[in-house]
Order: sequence, then C-alpha cells, then structure tokens
Amino acid sequence: MKNRIVRAVAGIFILTSLLLAHYLSPNWLWLTAFVGANLFQSSISKWCLLDTILNKLGVKD
Repeated sequence: MKNRIVRAVAGIFILTSLLLAHYLSPNWLWLTAFVGANLFQSSISKWCLLDTILNKLGVKD
C-alpha cells in the first residue's frame, strides 16, 4: 500500500507542476526536476522521506 501511495504522490506532484509550468510559469519545472531527483536518489539509497512519514502515520506495507 505504501509503495502505491508514494508513486501516486510523486505522479500528482509531477503532473501538477507540469500544468503549473504550462499555464503560469516555466519555473514550476524546477519542482518536476526536484521530484525526479528525489525518485532517483531513493532508488539508489533505498530511503524515501515520504515512506518514513507514512511509517510514522501507521500506514501498512
């Protein structure tokens, strides 16, 4: 369940930042880059902040 939530939140952030970049300002693409970098970092280190937060909230695997 946690993996699905993490992927859904990442997808929502990416799609939202793309929409904001298209309609408001291209600077919102920095949010897309940040999310992508965080996904890459978590694939290497196997640590994700949202995963830690979900653990503290009691979300099961």
